[in-house]
Amino acid sequence: MHPFKPRRVSHIFTEIMIALSKFPTFRPLRPWWGGDLQTIRNVVMRRRTDLSPWPGHRLQVELADGDRLFAMLHEPSVAAKGPTLLLLHGLTGCEDSLYMRASTAFFLRRGWRVIRLNLRGAGPSAPHCQGSYHAGRSEDLRAFLSWLARENSAATRDGVLLMGFSLGANLVLKFLAEGDFPLPVPAAVSVSAPIDLQGAWQTIQRPRNAFYHRYLLSSLHREFRQWPVKLSADLKRKVLEARSIYRFDEIWTAPRNGFSSADDYYNRCSTAGRLEDIQVPALLIHAMDDPWIPPAPYLAARRRLKSPLRILLPPSGGHVGFHAADDPQPWHDRCAEVFFREVVPVAVSRDA
Repeated sequence: MHPFKPRRVSHIFTEIMIALSKFPTFRPLRPWWGGDLQTIRNVVMRRRTDLSPWPGHRLQVELADGDRLFAMLHEPSVAAKGPTLLLLHGLTGCEDSLYMRASTAFFLRRGWRVIRLNLRGAGPSAPHCQGSYHAGRSEDLRAFLSWLARENSAATRDGVLLMGFSLGANLVLKFLAEGDFPLPVPAAVSVSAPIDLQGAWQTIQRPRNAFYHRYLLSSLHREFRQWPVKLSADLKRKVLEARSIYRFDEIWTAPRNGFSSADDYYNRCSTAGRLEDIQVPALLIHAMDDPWIPPAPYLAARRRLKSPLRILLPPSGGHVGFHAADDPQPWHDRCAEVFFREVVPVAVSRDA
């Protein structure tokens, strides 16, 4: 199979299209005001979206090194016409993360075919992987799309739209910047992507973010314990004794994935400096009050970029929060749908 090279779209045409997009204004749902409350609402409320109206079909993809990726394919109630939407989760997440389930239901109700992908070593993929995911492992996404193009022509006939959250969103942007697609990717959306990984680490380790830092580090340790890797007792002890995400990445993520250090990993996998290489329409959504990820790289990118990108920076929304007062549906999902429908010629029906 020859890789699909994205066509260099007309920037003027794309900018006109996205400038006319009717994105809803974000107004926080009371009493979840501010970035912190917007961020923790999903955890506090624990509302697990019911996907039983759309039974999923399990996909298993064996990678070249023997590891396996697992995904769940859902068909809408009315047969879909148009691209399939592929969702990628964030750090310590999986197909069953609350935001993944909510977005899946949102798009299925509107007639989209949806795939929830577990990154390497996450969720049901964990028992079948010696390796682990990271913010720049775009080769796994490419391998999954190559398999999908070969094995499921119905799901790929009109291409695949990408939507990533947090770490998965940075992975999507890196994949787009590389431009080597095994099938057409008409457009993509990123939500709360840490496009500057060094800046994200420096932000999460601040004293005011101690709760978040402990929560994420505890989740990373839990994931580490689940992976069926054969390691020395000394290395296991060092990883589980890591008292910061930076130290975890220094001891485990970086050397495990061919990086010389955590700094090397952050520098090589950050996408802030690669956004101008993206040649397909993409919407980047990020809240100015995200307590985990600073907005400065987004502001700088919006000033300098001349590419088919649109950057939405609402004043509030937190990290993958965006709980709005005017609609119970996630605001980022509503913006994504507006963007997809206006940039990509799709024929799916609303509220299918």
